[in-house]
Amino acid sequence: MRPNAAGNGNDDRWGTAGPAIRKKGTSVRPWLVVDVTGDAQVVEAGKHAIMRRTGLPARDLRILDPLLSYPSTVLGRERAIVINLEHIKAIITANEVLLLNSRDPSVTPFVQELQARILRHHEATTNPQEDSHGSGIKILPFEFVALEACLEAACSVLENEAKTLEQEAHPALDKLTSKISTLNLERVRQIKSRLVAITGRVQKVRDELEHLLDDDEDMAEMYLTEKILQQQLEQTSSEEDIDAHDDDDNDIDRAEGVEISLEGRVGGEAGYEDGDEDEDNQNRNAGEHMFGATNQIGRDSRGGTRASTTYSATTNKLDVEELEMLLEAYFVQIDGTLNKLSTLREYVDDTEDYINIMLDDKQNHLLQMGVMLTTATLVVSAFVVVAGVFGMNIHIELFDDKLYGTREFMWTVGGGTAGTIFLYVVAIAWCKYKRLLE
Repeated sequence: MRPNAAGNGNDDRWGTAGPAIRKKGTSVRPWLVVDVTGDAQVVEAGKHAIMRRTGLPARDLRILDPLLSYPSTVLGRERAIVINLEHIKAIITANEVLLLNSRDPSVTPFVQELQARILRHHEATTNPQEDSHGSGIKILPFEFVALEACLEAACSVLENEAKTLEQEAHPALDKLTSKISTLNLERVRQIKSRLVAITGRVQKVRDELEHLLDDDEDMAEMYLTEKILQQQLEQTSSEEDIDAHDDDDNDIDRAEGVEISLEGRVGGEAGYEDGDEDEDNQNRNAGEHMFGATNQIGRDSRGGTRASTTYSATTNKLDVEELEMLLEAYFVQIDGTLNKLSTLREYVDDTEDYINIMLDDKQNHLLQMGVMLTTATLVVSAFVVVAGVFGMNIHIELFDDKLYGTREFMWTVGGGTAGTIFLYVVAIAWCKYKRLLE
């Protein structure tokens, strides 16, 4: 890629006159221009210069503004195609490609691939080849070559990102299913966020291609070279019609002059002999033959006009099969990427459901443990009541050391403990009978 010697904005064909007279409200940006030969140059141009160069309105240029967030877009206009796909922000005309963000490192491989494709297209155009059957090989128009490079770059970037995400997601999900931890959960959360973002981007590109494939008029607008050839053909036909009309007028004038001359000779030579009348008849026949030729010329001219009009009407209805096949190829590719992401999303959702089931199971075990501990606390409280009764400062025979000793104390403690255990077993059995516990 060679830099432009006039990259300071002084290129007259862009409508700029140098930095000294730039308006303050005009944003001048560097544009990388790749022509039909594959040569690239950087020029600085403002919005109005680009509008004059490409014939695009200001609202279409806002789609390429890096400060604004616009979804993936492919627009066909009268003289240009606007591309906003991922990192590709370009304007394609019938003879050049304008890139806005050529200084982005991610765009550099695309620029090299674009130049290589355009160079091959230029060589194929200048040196046409024939196949074994002797028919010429079909060569895509320049705008379709550039459009294909843009679509391939955008689809390849999304596919590579999806493949990288898939390679990172499977080990992280498998590790999470084997061990639920905060670190593993955080890794899966980040992967899921990336998955949602990439899926949205792929879905936008797919929807844009699907919209183009469903609308033949939008695809017909992208035949920039065909439209230029059609305009040249119509202009040539109009010039030929004008020339044919002028020739018809000249022939009619000459025929009228012959008729007047013949009439004068007939009136002036009424007294001639029969031999002279034969000559007069011959002249009259010659004049009629000329009139017949003139009328025939007029009919041929009108017939040629009708044929030209018919051809124009036929070519105005462009056959979009060529572009449709090109778009369908990349629609299938981006749809495959979307299906791959959908499969990964289902795997993430299944893993998430499995984790939730495991967490619910653990939560159920904790709840059961809580029920058992609460039941134990309840029955122990009954034993505490017994201890509290015996701890009161009242006089009863059971507290008399002369009547009762250690044996009675142990029976009291043992009986209270056994009763507590019995109540606990009954409570747990009742909970299992009611299926409150496993």
